[in-house]
Amino acid sequence: MPPPTAPTPESTGTAAAVPKAPAARPRAPKAAAAAATALACVQPLIRVRQTREFTNQPVTKAELDAITEVARWSGSSRNEQPCRFIALLDRVAISRIAELGLPQTRGLPTATAAVAIVVPDEPEREVSRAFDDGRAAERLLIAATLLGLGGGISRLRPDVREPIGQLLGLPPNRSVRTIVGFGHPTAEALLPKSQPGAARLAREQVIFAERWPQR
Repeated sequence: MPPPTAPTPESTGTAAAVPKAPAARPRAPKAAAAAATALACVQPLIRVRQTREFTNQPVTKAELDAITEVARWSGSSRNEQPCRFIALLDRVAISRIAELGLPQTRGLPTATAAVAIVVPDEPEREVSRAFDDGRAAERLLIAATLLGLGGGISRLRPDVREPIGQLLGLPPNRSVRTIVGFGHPTAEALLPKSQPGAARLAREQVIFAERWPQR
């Protein structure tokens, strides 16, 4: 007589038990690692800062060419590309611009290179052109930082734009509102400008999720 067989789901009419899936691992460590990786990717942007004191070590033409290539690819309203860029390595010309534009150009006297951002004189497009000008200036600053250089943005007052335009040989319908100086930062310029933790407002004071906080 054959030995009795164990009952099966089919013989008993019951459904087979589904094996339990292993418990999901906590995702917090993975999420934290992803956040740290994302922050590390943008860290070079966070480190971008204004520099206004430079050593005598010159900026090379290759470095200035790279910076101006970034300028050429900067975005603009409706892609009109209104900005033109004058690349300067002539220390005498840079010093003269610095003299004319003081005190706003106080970062230029020691710069070994500079880029003047030239825009059309269009009063009806003042806001739009200022927007394009600002986008280009910030990208120039970022490019300098990525090259291991320093950069400082100077805004030119309306009363000095004409003489500086003449110095740069601009046509009557163009002017320079912004000039960015470049160089190798001095040791003093690299020192922190604020106490640790005081350079920016706390994140919860400036970054809000989904809507303005109700206090």
